[in-house]
Amino acid sequence: MTSMVTQKRASGILAHITSLPSPYGIGDIGPSSWSFLNFLAESGQKYWQILPTGPTSLIFDSSPYMSSSAFAGSSLLISPQLLAESRLLESSDLPPAAPFSPYLADFPAVAAYKQKILKLAFTRFPKAPRIDYRLFCEQTGWLDDYALFMTLKSVNDQKPWYQWPRELAAHSPQALEKIRSTYEQQYKYYLFEQFVFYSQWEKLKQYAAYQGIRIIGDIPIYLGLDSADVWSQQELFELDPKTLEPLRVSGVPPDYFSKTGQRWGNPLYLWNSDDAAVQERLLDWWCERFKAVFTLVDVARIDHFRGFESYWAIPASEKTAVRGTWLKGPGASFFEKIHTRLGQLDIIAEDLGEITEEVVKLREATGYPGMKVLQFAFDGTVDNPFLPHNFSTPNCIAYTGTHDNDTTLGWFLSAALDDQARKNIKKIANRNLHDDSPVQEDLIYLALSSTARLTIFPLQDVLGFGGDCRMNTPGVPNGNWKWRCAPEFLSQERAGWLKEATHRFNR
Repeated sequence: MTSMVTQKRASGILAHITSLPSPYGIGDIGPSSWSFLNFLAESGQKYWQILPTGPTSLIFDSSPYMSSSAFAGSSLLISPQLLAESRLLESSDLPPAAPFSPYLADFPAVAAYKQKILKLAFTRFPKAPRIDYRLFCEQTGWLDDYALFMTLKSVNDQKPWYQWPRELAAHSPQALEKIRSTYEQQYKYYLFEQFVFYSQWEKLKQYAAYQGIRIIGDIPIYLGLDSADVWSQQELFELDPKTLEPLRVSGVPPDYFSKTGQRWGNPLYLWNSDDAAVQERLLDWWCERFKAVFTLVDVARIDHFRGFESYWAIPASEKTAVRGTWLKGPGASFFEKIHTRLGQLDIIAEDLGEITEEVVKLREATGYPGMKVLQFAFDGTVDNPFLPHNFSTPNCIAYTGTHDNDTTLGWFLSAALDDQARKNIKKIANRNLHDDSPVQEDLIYLALSSTARLTIFPLQDVLGFGGDCRMNTPGVPNGNWKWRCAPEFLSQERAGWLKEATHRFNR
């Protein structure tokens, strides 16, 4: 089986929606995304890779990997301008120049601003529901639980669901029916919010198709504990029946990114349950998740793909990820069942970190392309598998770096490398250490010229930005996800440079 994503040579840019230029504090799925699609087309790119688009929490530093739903869209990504064009807002409701930084996202301020205008738009939504709204509510299976979850968070002072009154925490149908009627307006607001998100996204996806751009989305393997999905599907997770909290949590052992590993803290799926009904429900739920994400994107990257082969289980009482245990995941048979139900899926396997022969076999069995990150290529060994001349198959995606890496320039100038390593990097790019060629362009050259059928570059590398523009530092809980690109940097000069380099290597 071969992924459609690697059938033709192509390239693209990694940039999360929140990082895009916009007068409203962060990028959104309206004109700011459309403008970026124009830049991609002018640059000769065929792919736009984004991070997860689910609702985020200020408690977790607005990380897109800690969401309250695997299915819902983030209200922060809704476009105020499109709300005005839909006549749910007046132009006077939108300040001509909102007081936000063009370089860093202030998520608390953005959240307050977006909530204010969305609640105003809700008051102007027709009282007699439109046909498209009714169909959306009737046909979206996860929507009721999500709207109930968010309503209950509101009326329970934002406490996590496992601290709610027991009948609500237990997802009692009788108790939930009372919530729908008692808090009808709050409940309907969250239905409206998701209707707006999905309606705006449909326009975005249509425009991407018009520009010939395929969108690569991201599926985090795990869910946040305080999420609508864990609350409504408790029987699928390893939870203490008394406290409803995890017995063990997710993470990875010590590795390149952290000496004590990474303790993510998500609840674990009951992959090894002896109950056949639980196994079947897990398969059902994952099928629904895949179907939902492919209504939004053309390609999906599975974050932490190796967790489907085996996963690191950390006792919930542990403060770090050092004392964990490897447990077997669902393996190849899981994906065979998914493919039987849904057909071939265009998926990228994030196969970084501690990768064993068994993980490689699983990826090869699925046919999904893996990831080759050039920043991991220069450890001084000639047989490093991330070196472009060592790629064993073109069925892979070459990255200069990912959202978890420093920018290429920041990495090159950092204490992580010495002059000998820098000299080696330049030599592999057929450069001398003191040549004036920017190192990020050297790595983009190596990726484009490689046999990998798809290459992806973080926007920061395309623009030549340093480490102060890094998106995320794994294991560091605060200060991440804030980087924004000011509009003047998406210039015709940069687009022209990237287009010429892309075409030179038949992408």
